Amino acid sequence: MKKNLIYTLIILLALGSSCVPARKFEDLQERHRTAEAENRQLKEKTETLSSENEELKDRLARLEKAREDLTGDTTRYGRQLRMINEHYEQLNDSYMTLMGQKEKLLEGKSIETQQILARLQETQEDLQRREDQLRAASRQMDEKEQNLNRLMAEISDKEVRLNELEDILSRQDSVVNALRNTVSNALLGFQDNGLSVEIKNGKVYVSLEESLLFATGSTRVDSRGESALKELAAVLEKNPDINVLIEGHTDDVPFRPGSQIQDNWDLSVLRATAIVRILKKHGSNIDPQRLVAAGRGEYHPLDPDKTPEARAKNRRTEIILTPQLDELFQIIETN
Repeated sequence: MKKNLIYTLIILLALGSSCVPARKFEDLQERHRTAEAENRQLKEKTETLSSENEELKDRLARLEKAREDLTGDTTRYGRQLRMINEHYEQLNDSYMTLMGQKEKLLEGKSIETQQILARLQETQEDLQRREDQLRAASRQMDEKEQNLNRLMAEISDKEVRLNELEDILSRQDSVVNALRNTVSNALLGFQDNGLSVEIKNGKVYVSLEESLLFATGSTRVDSRGESALKELAAVLEKNPDINVLIEGHTDDVPFRPGSQIQDNWDLSVLRATAIVRILKKHGSNIDPQRLVAAGRGEYHPLDPDKTPEARAKNRRTEIILTPQLDELFQIIETN
């Protein structure tokens, strides 16, 4: 954050000079690009989260289907196993009966004895085949049970991860909604005077029209605008986990260069830093590392028309409040 303080001192020195050197202007542009990159990164991570959430749900559905299939296989093999056991018992009973007959027939005729022995041999061979089938069925049953157990463990793990993500997302939505309500209540007296509060892309946007903060072409916040920023600073002090991005916006009417301001881009950045200073003035406990000042100039209009009404809408300052997503990103990186 020392860089931000140095950057502010450089701006103040530049304001006292006859013009802004090209090097200083390039520094301002670099700060703008940094803020743009951080904003894109946050959006990409949010999109990655949503994609991960959908993939987990799809994976869970496939695992549930596989579990149903394995359960069906287990039931079918169980029925086969019971049938084989029953057949085995029948064959075993027949075998014992033949063994009894064998003992009696050994005393009788040789031909009848040979026939019984042949039948006994066939029965023994059939019984052996059934025993082999029974062992094979038992191995398959064990394998199916092991696969089912592994699948159930995997499903349980996926459900835990999915529940964690959904819980964090739900808490994130609750935090954003609560923050919007808190900010709206704090700034209620200004919402009919060029101020609006809304949620976009999981962030709270506080948009202030130029007329609420600045005179035309000025970087000095007037008393009414400072009152609104004072209320916002009180909210930010009570919510230390909220990061703040202040974006200055202008219309596309060329700015007439003066002794301190070179163009619309320069004007938008200086207005953003002016608001940062006021937030720190009325919120002395706000960590400067939470604050980012950026200027978009005329390059991000709300209305591209060239009418006075459209240009007035584009001359605005947006204060973007973003809850920290460290816990959510940690889960994504871990898994």
